[in-house]
Amino acid sequence: MRISRIYHPDTLTPQTDINLSADASNHLARVLRAQIGQKVSIFNGDGYDYSAEISQISKKQVSVTLHDKTPNESESSLKLHLGQVISRGDRMDFTIQKSVELGVTEITPLISERCGVKLNAERMAKKVEQWQKIAISACEQSGRAFVPKVNPVIQLSSWLNQSFDGVRVNLHPYAKHGISGLTLPSSQVQLLIGPEGGLSDDEINQAREHHFIDVLMGPRVLRTETAGLSAIALLQSYYGDLG
Repeated sequence: MRISRIYHPDTLTPQTDINLSADASNHLARVLRAQIGQKVSIFNGDGYDYSAEISQISKKQVSVTLHDKTPNESESSLKLHLGQVISRGDRMDFTIQKSVELGVTEITPLISERCGVKLNAERMAKKVEQWQKIAISACEQSGRAFVPKVNPVIQLSSWLNQSFDGVRVNLHPYAKHGISGLTLPSSQVQLLIGPEGGLSDDEINQAREHHFIDVLMGPRVLRTETAGLSAIALLQSYYGDLG
């Protein structure tokens, strides 16, 4: 039977007992119907997986006993920050989940001129909380050692103005070369993915002014969620750990 991986945000010490979070407890007790004595794997982003077994279980609280820790070497050497203009419906959820599986290290949801999502600040904050939970779940499923942070939603112009010590990439249908033509002096990459209607000419020019390199994905027009995930996969293939 596959051993469930569970994220725990606090410090982990072998040979101790811990109470899991409400979300983790609910997942084990109600969804997976776990039992006392069942083996699980716990991680907190420190680069290790902690073998454990369930010591107490109820509908609202699950406790585990931690045993040994082993290094988790699943992280890519490529440090990839995804700037994704928010898409409608569950497409953004899908993008968050799959980009985390592919190894992104940071995600910033963006608002652009043609962004089709209009939410107030409170609802945006709840969305970010939801996306962070999706990122955690994707790490549990994919075996990652590190949980990428989903940053608060900001305007595209504000994100472009942030300093970044690495290569900045923007997909563009008329670029002169593809991802394989990039030169990476470091392992740091920022990837900008526009909305369903694309970035405006002014936004593309702003990105260029802030040292974003136009990159061609291919001859076909891709949806925003397809473009982003395809670009991440190619970046990992050429410069990261996808063989």
